[in-house]
Amino acid sequence: MKILLLEDDFTLADTLKEVLESEGFEVDIANNAQEAYEKTFNEKYDLYIFDINLPDENGIEVLKNLRDADDETPTIYITALTDLNTMSKAFDAGADDFIKKPFEPEELLIRLKAKLKPHHDIIKINDIEYDPQTKEVKKNGKIISLGFVLKDIFHELITNRNKVVPKDRLLELTNAHSDATLRVNITKLKNKLGIDIKNIRGEGYTIEL
Repeated sequence: MKILLLEDDFTLADTLKEVLESEGFEVDIANNAQEAYEKTFNEKYDLYIFDINLPDENGIEVLKNLRDADDETPTIYITALTDLNTMSKAFDAGADDFIKKPFEPEELLIRLKAKLKPHHDIIKINDIEYDPQTKEVKKNGKIISLGFVLKDIFHELITNRNKVVPKDRLLELTNAHSDATLRVNITKLKNKLGIDIKNIRGEGYTIEL
């Protein structure tokens, strides 16, 4: 598994690299956003570990730009910024996990290993595979990053497949709590995964298998 670590603290970056490589991971380090862009352009990674506070560009903006370039590599943030606003922006940008600094390197290892454990009770629909325990989504074997809101909506729909999920329940999972916002998110989900989500007028939405 090849990892790109974006961290401007040289000591922390070297420590994490050493720990991860001792467990068999291959790790490249970028100390600023520009280095990260260059490395992602030239290399294919299985996971990103990004800091948010960087000397040249916010780590959330880095991920947004990568997502806009159709880079769906799973991403974990490690940061001292843990207010709800920052966390919300990070997940909306497409983050998969969030670790608060300071932390023990072993915590990062535990989370990585949990993601790599053999999955059970996988739900399959066309070329999509979904693990309801980890909320990991794969399309044609490749991990797809949905972000916080889309992932929660998809989880609700797919775990209640062949049933109508009430609109009010899905509205609870959106930030704006409006019908328009829900429709936009459903459309994003359909386009991103290439699946059919039916609107049952006056009731809610459903995925039929």
